Amino acid sequence: MRPSEVLRRKRVAVCAAIGRHRVANPRVFGSVLHGTDREGGDLDILIDALPGATLFDLGGLQVELEDLLGVRVDLRTPGDLPQPLREKVLLEARPL
Repeated sequence: MRPSEVLRRKRVAVCAAIGRHRVANPRVFGSVLHGTDREGGDLDILIDALPGATLFDLGGLQVELEDLLGVRVDLRTPGDLPQPLREKVLLEARPL
């Protein structure tokens, strides 16, 4: 199943999982946003880490989302994005 289909079906559960972690402003970017995702592809999610969030928090959220969705999740903060792509992704990303 395509990541966009899985996300559509489980959006409420994804939002609940995100709400349990120290992050805010979840957004979708990449192939799911553009409608070019394929079966076996990943789901790109951009989040803002809240004060006190650690790499363990972010890693835990990524694992939880992957277990929930059954697809690979690429969870990023704006600072994780390579500089040449950062501005484009920040402009294009859409709220989850």
